[in-house]
Amino acid sequence: MITEQRRLDTGFGAHSTADDVLAGMDLAGTTALVTGGYSGLGLATTRALVHAGAHVVVPARRPESAEHALRGLPRTEVHALDLADLGSVRVFSERFVDNGRLLDILINGAGVMACPETRVGPGWEAHFAINHLGHFALAHRLRPAFAPDGARVVTVASSGHFLSDIRWTDPHFDAGYDRWLAYAQSKTANALFAVHLNRLGADHGLRAFAVHPGSILTPLQRHIPREEWLAQGWVTPDGTPAVGFKSPEQGAATTVWAATSPLLENRGGVYCQDCDIAEPALTDDMLIGGVKPWAVDAGAAARLWDLSCELTGLSAF
Repeated sequence: MITEQRRLDTGFGAHSTADDVLAGMDLAGTTALVTGGYSGLGLATTRALVHAGAHVVVPARRPESAEHALRGLPRTEVHALDLADLGSVRVFSERFVDNGRLLDILINGAGVMACPETRVGPGWEAHFAINHLGHFALAHRLRPAFAPDGARVVTVASSGHFLSDIRWTDPHFDAGYDRWLAYAQSKTANALFAVHLNRLGADHGLRAFAVHPGSILTPLQRHIPREEWLAQGWVTPDGTPAVGFKSPEQGAATTVWAATSPLLENRGGVYCQDCDIAEPALTDDMLIGGVKPWAVDAGAAARLWDLSCELTGLSAF
């Protein structure tokens, strides 16, 4: 199934919050899993889903920090998971599947941005390994738990994908590291993952989406010096976020919209922003957004899927 990158005019927009999107929606009896669901956008996503009645599972590399962040929030549970370690992904997923619960919503929200050169697993570049391969493996491992009547997988991408297609000859930057290109490649991978997962899962009731949450200042930028925030124009000299930046609650809106909107019931494999399907990018201005052709190319999505299966040793779909 192929869905065109064409706006639906949903009635929501850049200033809508996650609570706005879910207003009047009853998610009681729904189970969602949100990676990174205890910090920044992920925490705003978890809160909104809980407010709408969902039960939210939050896997965390730092379970103690997650427990603290979610203290007092009902219908949440925390489990250990390190996306950089495929063994950890396997252990977490097997426990979840063996528990017998069905999963209605998987939100792949955890990630790293512009971090120093880091190698994980068998020498994989950290952005590609954590942002993409860890979530790729998680979806494969959790496949038996996906609700057969219509599960959704939402992966948080970024307009950062504007900066790089997949580096097919050197995805792990063995020939020289660039932190921004590494982040950008992983965000393109997030978008392509949704394209091909939706193609494989559509006949089984599974829908997949990639979302650009917008520009938001959160702990995701922890590796970027504050003086660079100012030089990039992200903040004013007094530290106030620049015009066009969103709050975490606004940033989480597109994620929960993609996870729940009835308008997407028969659509999938698309890149979304501002609580709607994004249109093709006509400029290189990432604040305007849209989606570049390499991030929604079906052939590239299939090629990346095959590469990811080879790297992880998984092929569950």
